[in-house]
Amino acid sequence: MGLVDELRGLRICIDTAPFIYFIEKNPKYLSMLRPFFAEINAGKIDALTSTITLLEVLVLPFKTKNESLAEKYRDILLYAEGLTTFEIFHEVSELSSKLRAKHSIRTPDAIQIAVGIIYGADAFLTNDSSLKKVNDIRVVILEDFLEK
Repeated sequence: MGLVDELRGLRICIDTAPFIYFIEKNPKYLSMLRPFFAEINAGKIDALTSTITLLEVLVLPFKTKNESLAEKYRDILLYAEGLTTFEIFHEVSELSSKLRAKHSIRTPDAIQIAVGIIYGADAFLTNDSSLKKVNDIRVVILEDFLEK
C-alpha cells in the first residue's frame, strides 16, 4: 500500500522534512509526495502543521538570500488549500514538555507532535525514524513507503 492510500481520508500532521522534500523536489521522495500533496489540495487528506515548520524551512532561503524559495514555503504553509498551520499556544508548550519527558525527544519534534495531538490528527508524517517510539499518535515514516 502506498503513502496516499494509507493516509487518504485522514487528518495528518506533517513534520518539516516532507515539505522540504516536496518544495525542493528531492528526487528520492518527490514521486511519493506529489500525489500526497495533490490529495491535500483536493481535500481528500486534511493536513496540518505548526509554525515550527515555517521557522525550520525558512533558514536556508534566508541564509542563501533565496527569496523565491522562501516565498514558495510561505505560500504552501500559510495559504495552501487543505493545510492549516497552527501557532504555538501554551497548551502546545505544556503537552510538548510532557512528550519530551516521556520520550526524550527534541523540542521541535515534541512541538510538532503536540500540535498533531491537540488538533486531532490521526497520524504524524515524518522521516525521523527515531520518533517511532512515540505512541501518543500514530507515527508514519516516509522511508517506509519507498519502493525497495
